[in-house]
Amino acid sequence: MGHWPSGNHKTGTAKHERGEKSRAEKLDRHTHTRLHLRPHSPIRRPNLHTAMETDSDLELSLSTLFGEGVQAAPSNRPKSCPTFWVKKELLQQVLSHLKHTIRQPFHFLYDLTAIDERSRGAFVAHRTTHADFTLVYHLFSYSRNAFVRIKVALQGDFPQMPSITSLWENANWYEREVYDLFGIRFEGHPHLRRLLMPLTWEGHPLRKEHPARATEMGPFRLWDEKQDREQEALQFIPEEWGMKKRGEDADFMFLNLGPQHPGTHGVLRIILQLEGEEIVDAIPDIGFHHRGAEKMGERQSWHTYIPYTDRVDYLGGVMNNLAYLLAVEELAGIEVPQRVAVIRVMLCELFRIASHLVWYGTFAQDLGQLSPVFYMFTDREKIFDIIEAICGARMHPNWFRIGGVAQDLPLGWNILISDFLSYFPKRLKEYDQLVMRNALFKARTVGIGIYTRQEAIEWGVTGPGLRACGMEWDFRKKRPYSGYENFDFDIPTATNGDCYDRALVRVEEMRQSLRIIEQCLYNMPEGPYKSDHPLTTPPLKKNTMEDIETLITHFLNVSWGPVIPAGEAISCIEATKGANSYYLISDGSTMPYRVRIRTPSFPHMQMLPYISQGYTVADLLSILGGMDYVLADIDR
Repeated sequence: MGHWPSGNHKTGTAKHERGEKSRAEKLDRHTHTRLHLRPHSPIRRPNLHTAMETDSDLELSLSTLFGEGVQAAPSNRPKSCPTFWVKKELLQQVLSHLKHTIRQPFHFLYDLTAIDERSRGAFVAHRTTHADFTLVYHLFSYSRNAFVRIKVALQGDFPQMPSITSLWENANWYEREVYDLFGIRFEGHPHLRRLLMPLTWEGHPLRKEHPARATEMGPFRLWDEKQDREQEALQFIPEEWGMKKRGEDADFMFLNLGPQHPGTHGVLRIILQLEGEEIVDAIPDIGFHHRGAEKMGERQSWHTYIPYTDRVDYLGGVMNNLAYLLAVEELAGIEVPQRVAVIRVMLCELFRIASHLVWYGTFAQDLGQLSPVFYMFTDREKIFDIIEAICGARMHPNWFRIGGVAQDLPLGWNILISDFLSYFPKRLKEYDQLVMRNALFKARTVGIGIYTRQEAIEWGVTGPGLRACGMEWDFRKKRPYSGYENFDFDIPTATNGDCYDRALVRVEEMRQSLRIIEQCLYNMPEGPYKSDHPLTTPPLKKNTMEDIETLITHFLNVSWGPVIPAGEAISCIEATKGANSYYLISDGSTMPYRVRIRTPSFPHMQMLPYISQGYTVADLLSILGGMDYVLADIDR
């Protein structure tokens, strides 16, 4: 362990070629599948001077080409993402330049969302231009290792924007989500219709005038007209779902997989268009788990919103807290003590293993093995015993706090961790023999659901799915947070980008998590478990007993919530399933003005039709299981 500091578009295999590949060719390609582990090399800390020069080059490039059509937004925060306001009519040109033309391009459309600005008072968005709504595009460049934020100011109650689906494949669902929740229309979108809300829903929930609670809505009555509308919405018309007729003589069958099906692991409906057993098209129908997680952020204090984050990726536990709190702490200017950083890392890695065990067991179960899931869930319970001893809760601990954690580690925590580190590696070896080397498991996963590195970036794939394509990228290493730069661990990668390789990477990730946890065990720093910053919620107990000012601050922070300075911040962590972010906007009050949750499962599920065409229905269950999604992570 390192020393702790003091104090092109649709590249790769075409869809139709996937279906034509023989089974023998796929198996032959994967005869020599290997997991790649690069020897550890010390992490270099980011050079702030170089980063500033890169931002200046970016600003110079945009201003030279587009003049006053692009203006940099000032920021007084050193870690802030470079932000540019772009005129609506220049948006497609600017984004195309950033993706294709600029040196070290931004190939990855990381996120796309909107802000209803109408309640923020006299907000001046683009020098002298007033904004009723703002569109926000977050792009990422792997070669630069940098984000850029593009904003567009929109006027009117129901503005329109040109679609960018011709630039990025994964823009499709993001634009549909913005239309669904804000009412902003995208001209040129191939299939603009609701995504998360029911087709018969009235209004757009993330607009400020839309009620946040059911008690604020009018009485619900089953009028005959409403009943007719609901029944009509249930009728299945393939063209309305974006499906196309593939020839006059084609004989197709439509099949519903779900919304109640064991292979979907929750309420997910996939509409399959089949020619025999072969999948011609697959349309995911999501939103059954949508409960307005972002809308709830607008009526919770910065502190009381923490438990809501636990329920997004409900297998990731405290990782959800961390992604949220990193953005809050950046807004508030809070630096956490070293002990806090290490405790957070240790708990996150325990939950990474727990989440991967759920995936491992259920994936094997989906493919016909019934024993592994029982063994692996038993091992998961051992992790939950540790979590319960430390946090007082198991699956949803809600234990991280603004500026720290809820309390210090209990006596005997190290014994629990040490026992698990001794126990679990042997179990992983047994599972290798039981699952990964099983001939039937290999027959169901090798050569199935293949995609290339370029395709993964185009569709927004992150995490193990990206690393299985040979892309050595892990945000814990490349953009370290919470002290990850001080840990010695490897980034497992594979080469073929199929279901089996995605499994290989996740299994090895559990071993790397054990390495990190062991380093936490033997290098746990002394010191406080919470920052002494006045916005820390709640403050250290001993301080509240020593002076009346701290006690009053404690009372106000817990009852009303801390007042976070106005601004915006985005976090990004390597969650169990990929890149997870919270984009937070504060207007200087006790509640967030806007909470945007970027989850990894959302773009992963969007890619399902692309990677399942040409395979069979049985293969689809392998693809779904190898994806490792959580429906609440998709729907929020």
